[in-house]
This record gives sequence, C-alpha cells and structure tokens, in this order.
Amino acid sequence: MQLTDKKNVKALLLTATTTLLGTASVQAAETKADEWQFDTALMYYGETDRVTAVEAIIAGSKQFGNDEILSLKLTVDTLTGASANGAVAQNTPQTFTRPSGKGQYQIKAGETPLDDTFKDTRLQLTGQWTQPLTERDIWSIGGNLSKEYDYFSAAINSNIARDFNKKNTTVSAGVSFAFDQIDPEGGIPNAFHTMLIGDVDSSNFASDFDATRKESGDDKTTVDLLLGLTQVINRNMLVQLNYSYSASSGYMTDPFKVLSVVDQQGISQTYLYENRPDSRKKHAFFGQVKYHFDTTILDTSYRYMMDDWEIDSHTVDTKYIIPLANGHTIEPHFRFYTQTAAEFYKPFLLEGQVIPQFASADYRIGEMDAMTIGMKYGIPLSDGEHLSFRIAYYQQSPKSDGTQAVGQLNDLELYSKVDAIMAQISYSF
Repeated sequence: MQLTDKKNVKALLLTATTTLLGTASVQAAETKADEWQFDTALMYYGETDRVTAVEAIIAGSKQFGNDEILSLKLTVDTLTGASANGAVAQNTPQTFTRPSGKGQYQIKAGETPLDDTFKDTRLQLTGQWTQPLTERDIWSIGGNLSKEYDYFSAAINSNIARDFNKKNTTVSAGVSFAFDQIDPEGGIPNAFHTMLIGDVDSSNFASDFDATRKESGDDKTTVDLLLGLTQVINRNMLVQLNYSYSASSGYMTDPFKVLSVVDQQGISQTYLYENRPDSRKKHAFFGQVKYHFDTTILDTSYRYMMDDWEIDSHTVDTKYIIPLANGHTIEPHFRFYTQTAAEFYKPFLLEGQVIPQFASADYRIGEMDAMTIGMKYGIPLSDGEHLSFRIAYYQQSPKSDGTQAVGQLNDLELYSKVDAIMAQISYSF
C-alpha cells in the first residue's frame, strides 16, 4: 500500500482500500485520459533449500474522458521446491507418503522433514472499474479470478471514498467477498488420521490410503470490511489510518501438513494429519505516514493484527526514497514482523495423551519473528517510462511457544530458520 501523490488524496485512499482488499490498483493520479498506462514486473523469491517462486505481472489502467478508470492485471507465478511437512526431526532417517499416495520420500537423520513435491502454477486475473459519483465521491467495483492446479478462488469487491475539508480529508469504506475451493491431489485427509506408510505398490495400499481421505474437496468463504481515513497535514506530510475486519469460514486446514506423535524419548511413533478450526475472525489496525523532506521522502507504517486463533502480530515497514542525479533514486527498505502462536499450535504430540480438538505444527502459525532488508534502484526513461531494480534479504525465525521438548528432541533443531533472497525488475510505460 503506497501513497504516491498527495494532490489527489481521494484516488490514493481508494488505491489503498483496493490493495488491502486484494483488488487491482487504481492509478487515477498517474493515468492520462484515453491512454493505457502499463506496469510490468518480474519477481524471483528463493528460500535456501526450500521453496522457489517466479512471478510475472502486467497491469494496465486507462482513464476515460469523464474520469472513469478501467484497471486490469494479469499475474502468473510458478512455485517449486520443498516445504516443511510439520513433522519433527529425528536422530534416524524418516519415511513419509506423498500427498498423492503414489510414492514416498525419505528424510535424512537430523534434518527438518521437507516435502519436495511442492509445485504449482497460478494464473490470476483482476479487474477494477472506478468512477466519480459527485465532485466529492468516487466509487469502485471489481473482482478477481485465480486458478491453481488444486485451488480455485473468486472474489468481488466494492469501495467508496468521499472528500472533505477542501479535499484534505478523505474517508473510505470497502467490502469484498471471496469464495475458495480446494481439491488437492490425493484428496483431503480426514482430521488426525494416521499417515499410511508401507509398500505403495501393494494391491491394497491404494484402497487403504483412500480410507484416510474425504470423498470430495472442500471450500471456504471470506468477507473483508475496511474503513479508512486519509489526512493531508501540510504540503509535506500525509497520514493514513485504516481498520479492517475479516471473517472466514469453511476449510482452513492445510491438507499437506502432519504432526509427529512422539514417546517420552522423543522418538516418532506415527504421523497424524492436522486439523484447524473452520472459522477465523481477524481485526487489523494500520497507520502510515509519508513525509517529504527537502529532497527525500520517508514512508513508514505500522500494522497490528489480532484474531480469535490468538495470533497477535506487529509489522513495522519503512522506506526512504533518496534522489540521485538525473532523476535516479535509491530506496532502502526495512520491515520487521513478529507474531504469537495460535492457541492450537503444537510442535508435536505426546503418545498417550488425549488428542486435542485442533492442532497444527505448521511453523507459519507458530511464534516467530521475520525481517526484510532491501534496496530499490529507480531509473527514469524517456516519455515517462520508468525502470527499477529491487533486491532484498528475508529471514524468518520461528520460536518455541514454551512447549517442553522431550528425549532426543532436546538435541535437535525444532524451529529452523528460513532464509530467502528476493529480486524484482519493474518496468512502467
């Protein structure tokens, strides 16, 4: 979410609203009438020994004579590599059945179990229509469709913004509704069923594997609401405040994650498929300040999120735009994120204890810190075209939620750090 032109606060706030609701950006301040303006980007994201992603984006906006704007965006990305399956490391090798049930993979002693079948291609199309209703009001409606191999998502949204105080104050409201459908290869596992491990070529393995699965896929719905306020403080300073509410219901368990059941010596006895609640409500508060010094621009924001899974998170994001000769710019970037663990997060389960109603060993809902340090270099070209390069280092540091390790787990890495490099090339014309 970026505030790019304090001359048009209304358009900026609507841009921020649609960004938070997952819709196309509205570039009213930069789009010339009857001309298409395009933004393109190619991004690389690579984790050490884990996931690699490559994403290509092309977004176009056209402003018509009556200030109506059509925005379209196409996103294509591919993901490959290995993802942590939730099981704990062991002093001996481990064997797991692939999610499809058509093979197995082995993990070396002492290593975090990673499922190397992680691969997907996603195609997403987003559209947004924006138009003024009065001299002070602007309205937008849009939607998006996203398709992966085993996942489909469709969403619609609408936003409205009004100017006050000689267009120095803008308030906005937005709503979106999303429907997601998941149908993973191999089917959705039944909650807390034991992972079947054995001879995949045997005559009864396929039927036994199917017995651990539901008969069909599942779905999820999400409603997002957002209220926003943007205030021009003076000719150098712009402030934005947002409150958002999100309510999801349906299937929110990860069908590819398991939990290790260990004995008092920390030795894995079996692996159970995880189970998460079928509803989640989130509240988020966001504040952003953009200040224009004599030549530089400071853009900093803070976000606090809380939900009924008992995850609380804090995000601080700061960018500092420094102009160089001939219109070139550099932009240092720092982001810090921290969160508490979900109430049902369990790094492992102990043999003999009652299985809880919900449990997941997915480190992404556990306690963690994350940090991003990056730099962007911008180059102006002829006829208003622009080229930029960005590179960043990202580190995710999972933490213990206080669960006491047992046996051999005291000597093994249960909370492995994730390091990644991000690189991006952007071209606007």
